[in-house]
Amino acid sequence: MAARSRGSRSAVPPSWETSNDDYEYVPLRLPPEVTRVTASMRLAIQAEFGGWELSRVRAYTDGSRRVLLRRRKNAVLPVPEPGL
Repeated sequence: MAARSRGSRSAVPPSWETSNDDYEYVPLRLPPEVTRVTASMRLAIQAEFGGWELSRVRAYTDGSRRVLLRRRKNAVLPVPEPGL
């Protein structure tokens, strides 16, 4: 069996569609030590002040999560912090 190559930590899973002319996407990785409540609060802050909305979430068995945020391309707002 061939070894699976590891992409960048912010790479989106292949099944997630991010090629849309109306939206821009930002993938985030939440480590296992971030609780569900904390993650929810951080994402709510990004939504409120950055204009982002939650597009997808994938939870892994180690407790980490991959999150895909999106917003309309015409919005001129800051990109989420990398350590979210």
